[in-house]
Amino acid sequence: MASNVTESERESNQLSERASEVVLNDGEHMRLRPMAPSDVIQVEALIASMSRRTVYQRFFRSEDRLGPKELEQFGRVDHQSRMVFVVENAEEVIGAGRYDLSPEADTTAEIAFAVADNHQRRGIASHLLHALASYARTHGITSFQTDVLGDNHAVIRMFHRAGFNMSRAAKLGTYIVDFPQEDPAEAQLAEEERERRSIVAGLTPLFYPYSVAVIGASRDSRSIGARLFSNLIRGGFTGPVFPVHPTARVISSVKAYPSVLDIPDRVDLAFIVVPAKHVLKVAEECAEKGVKGLVIISAGFAETGDSGRVLEEELTKIVRANGMRMVGPNCMGLLNTDSAVSLDGQFGPMRPEPGNVAISSQSGALGVAILDNAANLGIGISSFVSVGNKADVTTNDLLLYWEKDAATDVILLYLESFGTPRKFAKIARRIGRTKPIVAVKSGRTTAGARAATSHTGSLASLDIAVDALFRQAGVVRAKTLLELFDVTSLLANQPLP
Repeated sequence: MASNVTESERESNQLSERASEVVLNDGEHMRLRPMAPSDVIQVEALIASMSRRTVYQRFFRSEDRLGPKELEQFGRVDHQSRMVFVVENAEEVIGAGRYDLSPEADTTAEIAFAVADNHQRRGIASHLLHALASYARTHGITSFQTDVLGDNHAVIRMFHRAGFNMSRAAKLGTYIVDFPQEDPAEAQLAEEERERRSIVAGLTPLFYPYSVAVIGASRDSRSIGARLFSNLIRGGFTGPVFPVHPTARVISSVKAYPSVLDIPDRVDLAFIVVPAKHVLKVAEECAEKGVKGLVIISAGFAETGDSGRVLEEELTKIVRANGMRMVGPNCMGLLNTDSAVSLDGQFGPMRPEPGNVAISSQSGALGVAILDNAANLGIGISSFVSVGNKADVTTNDLLLYWEKDAATDVILLYLESFGTPRKFAKIARRIGRTKPIVAVKSGRTTAGARAATSHTGSLASLDIAVDALFRQAGVVRAKTLLELFDVTSLLANQPLP
């Protein structure tokens, strides 16, 4: 049967697959994607906004603005001999990188970058470099060249850290930097380590906050907000805990505040337990306060249908535009048993003993069962995260965080869906060599798949594909929770064979 997909549609699909969320050096998430025709005006505005020094270092011109030739190089692409990627923050283009195939050589391209002055030294150019290199490799380009001024040390260091083999030849006060791409292994390792460090930087305020606010704490002991606040206090959290309630002056003998903005001290992490319709306003207040991490317990988002999905998308925009990280929404919370923090930020009745098993659960209800089983079987927990709808923090992020976490030896996963299966396989394969990953995947039957979809708004994967993915990634798949804990108990208490 002939395919109905045109060449143009196929190219469009391939380009859309190149879009991704990237994590900067400071942990903030931004979007990297191929440049679209509608981005030309934004890219030109970006370059026009750059300082004279930045323009000189990037383009060797002393003018405030670039000429038609330079603007054309960033504004027009053919997706083969000329390609441009952009990085955007809240739909504003703040960085662009392009390559141009050299007319003298069929396999060598010239590269250049433009990053807004107030976003430099955050790793944007490194992300653009790796995106360009990956794309160029698929189009037969084997090396890059660029002219760099001798005193532009920041760019030289960026090229070194990217992991490419480099050769430099002095030429009229500049350096010709060459990036052979036949052996990209070192570059790949450097990119993986940079990504891991960025993820850790962004998630650290979630696991090791200096202070915590519970927005939606309540005097009603039966409410989720009251139980979560009580767990934080009884768990011995090592920092201050601030209850936030619109009218209550005191909750459980602790002074309460009407808004997070009224708290006089710094707040690193906020647990939000308010109705979904109020969450966006609360998130904006947290951003204004300078909160670094959010745990959204509240339900009523993508798991409820289209209107909830739109609300979740707006929430995610607020989070990413303000450099925060978010667990949830529609989740049970998180905990970290390290005595340095003793963070019990979940509303379940069980407090597990410290240990060496890290757990991620996509289901809050199953999260309660998992913690209960762990306690009954004597399995100690290093940390636990109920990811809920995974609007921001994903299972892949947690795997990268736990990869070199000294307290974690075994990773246990309860999954209902995969956001990026290919990335999961790559990360899990690497981590599983030193830290076993054991997983239960819901939706083994059609009915189970429907239940998973309705529960967290996720699209359950075909079970046969999940089996293949786990085999490829070296993940130990358990069929039931009982089997999951049998395997985990063995791995947590015995040396690896």
